[in-house]
Amino acid sequence: MTATQTLHERGQSLWLDNITRGMLDRGVVQRYIDTYAITGLTSNPSIFDKAIESGDYDEAIAAAAPKFASDEDLFFALAIEDLQRAADEFLPVHERTDGVDGWVSLEVSPLLAYDTAATIAAAKSLHERAARANLLIKIPGTREGLPAITEVVASGIPVNVTLLFSADHYAAAARAYLDGVQQRVERGLDPAVGSVASVFMSRWDAAVADQVSAQLKDQLGLAVGLDTYRAYRSFMDSDDMQRLENAGARVQRLLWASTRTKDPAASDTLYVHGLAAPFTINTMPDATLEAFHDHGRVGEMMPADGDECDLMLRRFADAGVDVGALAARLQEEGAKSFVSAWKDLLGRIAAQRASLT
Repeated sequence: MTATQTLHERGQSLWLDNITRGMLDRGVVQRYIDTYAITGLTSNPSIFDKAIESGDYDEAIAAAAPKFASDEDLFFALAIEDLQRAADEFLPVHERTDGVDGWVSLEVSPLLAYDTAATIAAAKSLHERAARANLLIKIPGTREGLPAITEVVASGIPVNVTLLFSADHYAAAARAYLDGVQQRVERGLDPAVGSVASVFMSRWDAAVADQVSAQLKDQLGLAVGLDTYRAYRSFMDSDDMQRLENAGARVQRLLWASTRTKDPAASDTLYVHGLAAPFTINTMPDATLEAFHDHGRVGEMMPADGDECDLMLRRFADAGVDVGALAARLQEEGAKSFVSAWKDLLGRIAAQRASLT
């Protein structure tokens, strides 16, 4: 049994953090489902930007450009078409797991990260346009994004909460999700709304690489992961969650994102084998997935109590790393990088449509 299949058998879902039209046309996504135990998929503006740059979308842009006045509308038309196809490929997984797994994700415009009302409107519009039961709308877990998450979940729209970096960020996202579910219970509506909370991992170690000793290098991400997993397990066992589960609600699943190892001296599967835990998700780019499938190992699963992370976090504090402040900075920088990628994407679409039409 391969490492990917072993991890799947132990209860962790593996998702692909990539999508292109060419991958769909060549059957790559279906091959990952069939042979790599992949059970879901995530996307972001950077992924689409690279795919459009490769020329994969030249014909599609030329054909669709006259129908859409704005570059943003054109992009969403292309992205939704791809994600509808991907959602259909993952639908058997979604049905087999009764909606627990088999999801794909579509992100609202990163320009809306600090605009609650506009995020709500965009999420509802994209969900309606996509028209797939197993499609999550990605909303950033910023201060302004949290009330949008509550409102969107209360409307029955599945949500992927993105741009989370710490246990505190996760707890806020879980609370926002739970508040939306509670509203549905109070209205007599079905409370089983799918959701995941995406916590970014590798950026932690990249942020402190030049600040800490060799003994602490590439250790902060996993320590924060343990702390977050402890908060997740505590949330699952909380009275509020169990009370709502009794009414038919489901737990918002924890998802490990940004799992490509950035340090060339570290293991290329560091954030896969180091974050192995049941009833969680690890979404990874092709290269990381291929590496883990080829030579990955599955050792001990993460402990539910996570107490061993406390000593490591204290060591980072002694080294001058303020984890709370760094989490806030990483979220802000992440939002800015998404905006930059979004502008690059729309600029590339504008250039492509101009040259092709």
